[in-house]
Amino acid sequence: MALESFLDKESQLRVVEAIGVAEKCTSGEIRVHIEPTCKKENPYDRAVEVFDQLEMYKTEARNGVLIYIAYKSRKLAVIGDKGITQKVGVNFWVGEKDILAEYLRAKKPAEGLCKVIKMIGENLAKYFPYQNDDVNELSNEISYEE
Repeated sequence: MALESFLDKESQLRVVEAIGVAEKCTSGEIRVHIEPTCKKENPYDRAVEVFDQLEMYKTEARNGVLIYIAYKSRKLAVIGDKGITQKVGVNFWVGEKDILAEYLRAKKPAEGLCKVIKMIGENLAKYFPYQNDDVNELSNEISYEE
């Protein structure tokens, strides 16, 4: 089953665009990873695994955020790298996670992702403001695994 069964092509483009817009106000990096089923009991543990697989720790300020969704398993997590966690704690993204869960229950994944991505960008900007010489260190494309 392909990613399109969860997000159609137009929705995928909207999400990627939302990431680009959010990253214009922060030096932080945002990624979205989607898969049908969660390969771990705890979605946070799987998100950490995906974070490492995507090499999201390879940012200068260690300020990447991963939105992880396992849509058939109905599990999700939002996690930040060490640079963020040292400043705000591990539970900083609970509000974003809860909002995204509401949108997913309402079968509006693209709307939820775009809203939460915007919120993450705004929150990252407080701790990691955009720099004039900022380089996009991580891909904005949605990663997907069967």
